[in-house]
Amino acid sequence: MASIAIDSLLQNPTLSFRPEAKVLLKQSRSLNCSRDRKLLFSRGACFCSFKPCRKIHVVEASSTDTAVIDTFDTSSSDDVLYKETFPVKRIEKVEGKIFIRLDQSKDQRNWQLTVGCSLPGKWILHWGVSYVGDSGSEWDQPPKDMRPPGSVAIRDYAIETPLKKQSKGDMFHELKIDFSPSSAIAAIHFVLKDEENGACYQHKGRDFKVPLVDYLENDGNMLGAKRGFGIWPGALGQLSNILLKAEASHANSQSGSSKSKDSKNQNRRVEGFYEEQPIVKEVYIGNLVSVAVRKSPDRTKNLLYLETDIPGDVVVHWGVCRDDAKTWEIAAAPYPPETAVFKNKALRTLLQPKGTGNGSRALFTLDEELVGFLFVLKLDVNTWLKFKGNDFYIPLYGAISESGTASEEASSKAYTDGIINEIRNLVSGLSSEKSQKTKTKEAQESILQEIEKLAAEAYSIFRGSVPYSEEAVLETEAPKPAVKISPGTGTGFEILCQGFNWESHKSGRWYMELKEKASEIYSLGFTVIWLPPPTESVSPEGYMPKDLYNLNSRYGTVDELKGLVKSFHEVGLNVLGDAVLNHRCASFQNQNGVWNIFGGRLNWDDRAVVGDDPHFQGRGNKSNGDNFHAAPNIDHSQEFVRKDIKEWLCWLREEIGYDGWRLDFVRGFWGGYVKDYLDASEPYFAVGEYWDSLSYTYGDMDHNQDAHRQRIVDWINATNGTAGAFDVTTKGILHSALERCEYWRLSDGKGKPPGVVGWWPSRAITFIENHDTGSTQGHWRFPGGKEMQGYAYILTHPGTPAVFYDHIFSHYQSEIAALISLRNRNKIHCRSTVKIVKAERDVYAAIIDEKVAMKIGPGYYEPLSEPKRWSSALEGRDYKIGGVVIK
Repeated sequence: MASIAIDSLLQNPTLSFRPEAKVLLKQSRSLNCSRDRKLLFSRGACFCSFKPCRKIHVVEASSTDTAVIDTFDTSSSDDVLYKETFPVKRIEKVEGKIFIRLDQSKDQRNWQLTVGCSLPGKWILHWGVSYVGDSGSEWDQPPKDMRPPGSVAIRDYAIETPLKKQSKGDMFHELKIDFSPSSAIAAIHFVLKDEENGACYQHKGRDFKVPLVDYLENDGNMLGAKRGFGIWPGALGQLSNILLKAEASHANSQSGSSKSKDSKNQNRRVEGFYEEQPIVKEVYIGNLVSVAVRKSPDRTKNLLYLETDIPGDVVVHWGVCRDDAKTWEIAAAPYPPETAVFKNKALRTLLQPKGTGNGSRALFTLDEELVGFLFVLKLDVNTWLKFKGNDFYIPLYGAISESGTASEEASSKAYTDGIINEIRNLVSGLSSEKSQKTKTKEAQESILQEIEKLAAEAYSIFRGSVPYSEEAVLETEAPKPAVKISPGTGTGFEILCQGFNWESHKSGRWYMELKEKASEIYSLGFTVIWLPPPTESVSPEGYMPKDLYNLNSRYGTVDELKGLVKSFHEVGLNVLGDAVLNHRCASFQNQNGVWNIFGGRLNWDDRAVVGDDPHFQGRGNKSNGDNFHAAPNIDHSQEFVRKDIKEWLCWLREEIGYDGWRLDFVRGFWGGYVKDYLDASEPYFAVGEYWDSLSYTYGDMDHNQDAHRQRIVDWINATNGTAGAFDVTTKGILHSALERCEYWRLSDGKGKPPGVVGWWPSRAITFIENHDTGSTQGHWRFPGGKEMQGYAYILTHPGTPAVFYDHIFSHYQSEIAALISLRNRNKIHCRSTVKIVKAERDVYAAIIDEKVAMKIGPGYYEPLSEPKRWSSALEGRDYKIGGVVIK
């Protein structure tokens, strides 16, 4: 990654820093080159080297190409076959300084800590204090009179305060904190956060620590540890080489260990200091890549002209293709200057500087029979630029790009293929004989409306009449029309109720208790209810199943379960069964005393257990997921296992009347097996629990959680989209956003929701709590007192929202019911559109389907900046939702 240096000069002791850039350019134009540049907001120091060991050889360039490139005119459209400009973003590293100063305030009575940063950004100081006598590394919140304006409390241990610019247009940010030298505070602790990218900047991997007493041990992160060098650097420091001390008062000594502590507190010495700490920030820089194609003068070749405003050396890694499969191959000569063959698979051309000195370019001569030109840009060893995640693709068969690039057309085709796939699935479910018998007229009309919407969306993309909005529909293969696949994703208007918690089994009659609430649950606006695991289980909660066909559990008898499902159907609720397919508890031991022989109707032996879990000595194949070590993990690659599970699921559908499934611990086995099970059991709705940890750095959640949501999307994709998944990514991001007042986290780098709901909303089941995360387990409890903000988010956004039982039957019930009613009245569904209009430190606001405005957080937001624009507002603690009046 490249570096950019910003050197600052200290002008005066008022901390008015004015960073100045030093620009040094070194030109290097060969393929074996190293470069060390310091350039403000340019790619700077990087290295690109193509070594002989990679078997790259430089080929001759045609002298005519060099002459033609200067005469290539893209302004005339008469003979231009294709012309397009691609926006690209690249990451640069910007170097700057964090400035920390401790000295007396203007009134000479108090002291002042000043923290500044020379880099652009939205800087927040995350800080707290420790008191005299404290042990350990825990922070406390500072006294209220010490908190600068704009501070926000974070739980009970910290404060967050924004740094402000000294003047409009200035790049330097600073914050001043005043405190009394006679207070009991021993140290101020902080980290610097950038709201633009969520990064936290620390001191030697730990929090910054500013000591306010002279007896603290230096644990490696202490600032101002070097005393006696003055508070200012250079000549100014020589003049001020003194220690600034607060007046010390001596009290009568006391006996015991408290005497020592009190003496230290009263003989405290506040010493002024000034320090600079280096800081490196990654920033996005926007550039353009322009391509034009026209015929050669003799009309026998295509000439492709490529230019970019990216500074420095840019290498084009390129090839050509002869059909729509876009298989890379090496083009025939002639080649542009400084072109090399790479591993006999592609060509690499170093772009030449433009005559204006702004950017670089190349001209490629291509045979007429070629269909396309493919390329990516290589900036250095680790930096490659693509277009929307794909190779750049330039068609060579004669059409001018008008409504979008070829790459966009290819992306649109993949997207519309996904829509067509969903339409096929819906039509298949509507037309199947079984569906015709069970679906009500209203359900059929709802499916038809969904088909109509999808068809209209696909048609608008084909026509190019509306902007293309990308959704990550990652299908591995196109479905065959002859195969009837039930999508398991409902109509798109579902609202899910979790109908139990971790303690529900204790009464022994949960089914009967829930049956009494059937009408009430339906009246609240729910359409689907999720019931606990029904089978005999070693654990009373049901998640350690034993005999799958024994449905007498701690929740009630099989007859009570049938009666419960019937009652839900009568009021209009669909019912999900909790299917634990990853593992199963054995009934018998093998010859070694290991429990891996199963009983009941499915009396499998140890061949049904995966072979790579030493705890249970299975003779099956290796697991294709993560092992659950508390019970034998089932080997789903065994055909007899899959056959038995499919029969069992179909039996549950017929015998009990379940409409779909909640699938437990799907991380443990391949999603392709789930597709097999859902194809057989044809659920109305199915959702998998794919729960793993999000990404954290030094205990703080990373802003970018793409890798986490990608793992969930990969699992959904493995099921061929036949099931949705709980959006664990969104839950985790909501945790940090609400708990730490970091609402900027609710927008990703592209301005979309940052969870699965931002990539594949029709397959995202959003939630804030369940029986594992909350209830009496509390493995990952949602921030207390913030629950309604969480529900205000998931019940107004796309995806399928799920509400936890403990919240439904609590003091939150009326607010939740009002939110559900608002969602239903405005016909918000799993594919609704979201326009994020504000994502800042203390407020998040969005407009859904261009008709519902919402905001969460303590900060201010009004639609179109006028309070009267809210219509039929629904308000609660730190949230507000209502219609938007567009004038």
